Amino acid sequence: MKELARRLLASATQESVRVISAGDLAVPRTPWKALLAATMMLAGMDARAQCPATELISGLQIPLGITQSNQDNLIIAETGTPEPNTGRISIVDLDGNRRTLLDGLPSGLNDIREPSGPAGVFLRGRTLYVAIGVGDVVIAGPVPTTQLPNPDPPSSPILSSVLAVHFSAHVEKITEGFTLSLDDHEALADGERVKLSNGAGDKATVELIADFVNFIPNPLAPFEGAVRASNPFDLVAVGNELFVTDGGRNLVWRVDIDSGEVSQLAQFPPIPNTFPVGGPVIEAVPTGIRYSDGQLLVTLFRGVPFGPGTSDVERIDPVSGSHSSFIDGLKTAIDVVPLRDGADTDWLVLQHASEGLFFGSSGSVLRFETPDGAPTVIAGGTVDSEFCLTRPSSMTLDEKTGTLYVTELNGRLVAIPIGP
Repeated sequence: MKELARRLLASATQESVRVISAGDLAVPRTPWKALLAATMMLAGMDARAQCPATELISGLQIPLGITQSNQDNLIIAETGTPEPNTGRISIVDLDGNRRTLLDGLPSGLNDIREPSGPAGVFLRGRTLYVAIGVGDVVIAGPVPTTQLPNPDPPSSPILSSVLAVHFSAHVEKITEGFTLSLDDHEALADGERVKLSNGAGDKATVELIADFVNFIPNPLAPFEGAVRASNPFDLVAVGNELFVTDGGRNLVWRVDIDSGEVSQLAQFPPIPNTFPVGGPVIEAVPTGIRYSDGQLLVTLFRGVPFGPGTSDVERIDPVSGSHSSFIDGLKTAIDVVPLRDGADTDWLVLQHASEGLFFGSSGSVLRFETPDGAPTVIAGGTVDSEFCLTRPSSMTLDEKTGTLYVTELNGRLVAIPIGP
């Protein structure tokens, strides 16, 4: 049986033409049924799921980031549709009702023709910070995994950036939404604050906090014009600074909120690839970021072939940038949440997939009482061939109710009760 699985996996991966660049959630272009069958057999995925997840809403547009306001609403960043500049921020109440806060955010089809736009969100007071992804600033290069500058103008001048959206509690309660125009994008790129009104008396303001360089040279002979794109994914505010993960450049940025000055805090090197699939090394691909006990926690998603044990949670000193592995032995870790009880802290880790190579398994939520201890599976696995969590992308914890809210790339938002 395992030999058959290995043959299926080899056949599937041989057909892969392009895998999403180090900056995005990787989506191998492989025959899905063959890959799913192979990874399930290799991983022995016959165990029953731990699946307390309940759907709250579906139909979201590729949600990548989530946070919760002091009004108890869930604020969700949706990266958009195949149409340009369809990124959106939604407000979802705890009964599953959705309203638009802000539409028309920068987005575009990335180098593997997948939508890329709004990603991580962080809310402080009445200001929502939004990481904007790579969009269509690059196109696929002549060989797999290479990128070239887009010869056409990108969909927006403010891709690969951080925006701040200022709105009142009153607006959050009643708004039917605002929409940014392309002229607004141009104004933001020129350093202007854009004031929005929706005709119903509601008002909001948007400003550009940081505009990262779209790409840097990455010459790969004989393709000397190859580049590596910046791809902001998640962010957290600490004092007067933002810390932003960049899955394309494999680093964490430090951003001064007042001046917009950008500097590199930490960079993560690749690791050797010990699997028979993929290239000689596996890239870091930093994704989720949190601040806990004076340190930054960053999940390293890792790249092709997304094997078990390659992913980890890194702990970073926000002053010096020095970092080390905090929780290791993971697979496709994409978010982390500290779970505090007085002086005691546990950690919840969200995995995009939980077993095998690539994504042929359910995502999972793991709870660690100690960084080096064995985790408890809060949610994950399969039931009747259905995944408990289908490619989850972000999570936020409602500390009042002990409920974890998790977004999935298929447009679902699910609720998971977390015990004491």
